[in-house]
Amino acid sequence: MTLERDFPDKLPYELRRPADQRIPFVFNSPHSGQVYPPAFLQQSQLDAQTIRRSEDCFVDQLFAASVMLGAPMLVAHFPRAYLDVNREPYELDAKMFSDSLPSYANANSARVAGGLGTVPRLVGEGQEIYAQKLPVEEALGRIATIYKPYHALLAGMLVETRSRFGYGVLVDCHSMPTGIRFPESGLRPDFIIGDRFGTSCSPELTHAAIHLLREMGYAVAHNKPYAGGYITEHYGRPLKRFHALQIEVNRGLYLNEHNYERKSGFGQLQRDISQFLADLVSLPDFHFLDVPLAAE
Repeated sequence: MTLERDFPDKLPYELRRPADQRIPFVFNSPHSGQVYPPAFLQQSQLDAQTIRRSEDCFVDQLFAASVMLGAPMLVAHFPRAYLDVNREPYELDAKMFSDSLPSYANANSARVAGGLGTVPRLVGEGQEIYAQKLPVEEALGRIATIYKPYHALLAGMLVETRSRFGYGVLVDCHSMPTGIRFPESGLRPDFIIGDRFGTSCSPELTHAAIHLLREMGYAVAHNKPYAGGYITEHYGRPLKRFHALQIEVNRGLYLNEHNYERKSGFGQLQRDISQFLADLVSLPDFHFLDVPLAAE
């Protein structure tokens, strides 16, 4: 069993709960995991540094204030290179496996074509992870024992939040490579706010997040080049009072991407994000989130 083999001593993810949930927010850090199972490393042809190229290093720490503010936060300990829960459950690349994919697998998505499926083929700028093809049961085991329970827990937290407050807001927390630039100007954005082009979240909440960060002096982009992945798209259902917002932080603000060590600016950025979150969850009027509830 994949879970017992790869995570015998530590749970692959963790739900950090406040003593009492005081706000209608749920935070999620699906790509900050740094626990690389030995069996996975043996399957890989990459060294211990290169295989980390897809990590959202320390993002859970940057957003740690969410729990102190009264919101639960789900944090992955498994790395994105091992399993990506920001994908459909069966976005799988047939070229990776020694036997046939099940008929229900989505082998033709753009993300699969780019090597970034549910079980990724690549990290970073096109580095192949695996030394040889995997049995398809390897991927199905990770999905069954980690991916599905992870999403069941996340979905349950959102339903619980909506039941308690009337609506729920998911904030999906990520980081992006230093080299990302605004398409028009070529300048580096510090943050990108994604709402699936207005479909996953109330526009008022999106605009409030952008405004708050810009008021703090940060360069902020909206949906370009990251509009939100599967999690934002899947859970963002404003007509059902589920709102989902993706926040991308530029790693250049806080991380040395060569040795994965925190820069001196980490503490200030963490404090700024803490203040941003406090201001966001304290907006004086959330009536724009409390829309008429569509039929389930």
